[in-house]
Amino acid sequence: MRLRTMLGLFAFCMLFALIVSAYYLRGYLTPVMPSVQVTNLDTGIRLPDGFSITLYADRVPGARSMTLSNRGTLFVGTRGEGRVYALRDDNQDQTVDQVFVLADELNMPNGVALNNGDLYVAEVDRILKYPAIEQPLDSAPAPVVVYDDYPGETHHGWKFIAFGPDGWLYVPVGAPCNICKPESPFASITRLNIETGQREIFANGVRNSVGFDWHPDTQELWFTDNGRDWLGDDQPPDELNHASEQGLHFGYPHCHGSNLVDPEYGFEGACQQYRAAAQALGPHVAALGMRFYNGDQFPERYRSGIFIAEHGSWNRSTPIGYRVTFVRLEGNKPVSYEVFAEGWLNDKGVASGRPADVLVMPDGALLVSDDKAGRIYRISYEGDRDNR
Repeated sequence: MRLRTMLGLFAFCMLFALIVSAYYLRGYLTPVMPSVQVTNLDTGIRLPDGFSITLYADRVPGARSMTLSNRGTLFVGTRGEGRVYALRDDNQDQTVDQVFVLADELNMPNGVALNNGDLYVAEVDRILKYPAIEQPLDSAPAPVVVYDDYPGETHHGWKFIAFGPDGWLYVPVGAPCNICKPESPFASITRLNIETGQREIFANGVRNSVGFDWHPDTQELWFTDNGRDWLGDDQPPDELNHASEQGLHFGYPHCHGSNLVDPEYGFEGACQQYRAAAQALGPHVAALGMRFYNGDQFPERYRSGIFIAEHGSWNRSTPIGYRVTFVRLEGNKPVSYEVFAEGWLNDKGVASGRPADVLVMPDGALLVSDDKAGRIYRISYEGDRDNR
């Protein structure tokens, strides 16, 4: 009898384990993954004097766009992985303690944004809302579909999203091709009223923007845009653009950068009709996430300038990018474009990582997500305080 009872208990435990495993595989349970407690980083990343880089979080496969809650939770979207993460540094030691998988099996959930405690996630063709996402954090609520009328094409279909100063949710719609003349709303940045569902075009002629931010003083929109392929290694440039008002056209597919007429879709005088790039970036660097530096930890020269995550070229004969760059502004005019952090690409053209987004933390440190290595780095300034 005792043996029979033990065998029955063993069978029950095995059955329970199989059921739990099946639920995990089907995505019904949300695994909580421990992060690696690493404070020193030996990656060969080169920074200006006085700066240091540490590992903020590990085991975040596909980490791309980031947004931070008022409670200190970092939400991270992905592209091919289909996941959305939540990261917590509960003991305030500048290293993440817990990594939660909030959602899985989504359709390229690259973009994440917060509004009044709700988390918004952009899939290819729709916007989801997770109400009161941090109450509690380890039990994500079911999503609510906010809007589901974006195109379903996956070519440049992944989206970066953010709420603007006007309260609208800004959502880009990339061109469904390398070079073509698509119908609206392709090749644009739209904005969405999340209360009424009203959608409108804010900027046209934008091939594929995967990062934008608003100037801390003027509240005007700036964004990165990826240039077209197959015009050679050195053209066209990627772009940093400035949308000082609604309704501007930034040239795609007729003109690239400031004066490069497209050989297929260009025409005489094309570039004179459109808004030129505020700053030409490197050709094919795949400029993605960008943020204005609004902290006070870094030296004065970085204040109100723009940090850009350059993901790196995929079809250039000599790879370029795989770095973080900085554009210094005087007023609304870029005056320099320089490398800030590099070393993810070695001298043999092999990449150990690919920066995808940047985010300024409340203490003034800069986070950098890396979707290739599944990491998030923290860059801080520890140099001469008199130079800050």
